[in-house]
This record gives sequence, structure tokens and C-alpha cells, in this order.
Amino acid sequence: MSKFTLSVLVENKFGVLARVSGLFSARGFNIDSLAVAETEDPTTSRITMVVDADERILEQIKKQLNKLIDVIKIVDLTREDCIDRELVLVKVKIEPKSRDKIMQVLDSLNAKVVDMGKESLTVEETGDTKKINATLELLRPFGIAEIVRTGRIAIQAEKK
Repeated sequence: MSKFTLSVLVENKFGVLARVSGLFSARGFNIDSLAVAETEDPTTSRITMVVDADERILEQIKKQLNKLIDVIKIVDLTREDCIDRELVLVKVKIEPKSRDKIMQVLDSLNAKVVDMGKESLTVEETGDTKKINATLELLRPFGIAEIVRTGRIAIQAEKK
């Protein structure tokens, strides 16, 4: 099994996301990451999804998606030159003795503190999946109280 990133352009209509996600659940496929938003054209939305599948299952997924009336175009970004990002908000427990060390780690990551209280601070980090995972691993020893991740978004890079 491998992780595949699909960009699915759909009509921006009520119920489209439910039909797309329903297609996956009805066939027992899991979506690892899902991000949806309107595009530059207000009549369309882009769904970026990451699925864990093999080549055969991926082809089946693409065929099933293409059968949906509201699906305009599917692009497998996995092997394409693309730019991808995630956003994570991490609430980290702080104690007076660990505050300086946490701030050093955050400085080294160029992560941004977006809220600081007496018992915790909230960190914002953006980057590819590897960077987000590395950030989480560096913060884990301090005690993570909560994590919220957006999931991956991706766009094809311009061909050079």
C-alpha cells in the first residue's frame, strides 16, 4: 500500500462532498486526508484527498469517481511535480522550567506561537507532511495537549 494524492475538481453543488465520501465508505476505502474549498471559479470546488491504496485499488477509486456526475476532472498528483502543504495547530503544555527550551525548538522550526497561556501555548506550523511530522516529534517530549491538522492540499507546479 502507498499514499496517493488526488486532486478532484467538482461542481460546487450541495451534496457533492457527501457523494464523493460516500463512494469511499460504501467500498470500504479509507480517506487519510481530505481538504475541500471553492476554486477561482465559484461554480467549482477542488477536493484534495490522500488515500492509502495499491495501484489496483487506486484505479478502481478513479473509475468510481469518474462515474459521479458532479466530478469534472481527476488528477493523480502523486507522481507529478507539485507543491503541497498542511497546517497544524498544536497545543503544548508548558511549565516554567520548560518554557525556554520550547521557545528554542520553535525558533529552530520557524514555527509561530499564536496563543500563550499559563499552562499551554498554541503553535502554528505549515509545511509538507514531513515537516509537520518532524515538528510534532520535537514537541512531543514537552507534552502535547491537542493537535488539529488540516490535511494536505496540493497544486501542480509549473513545468520548467
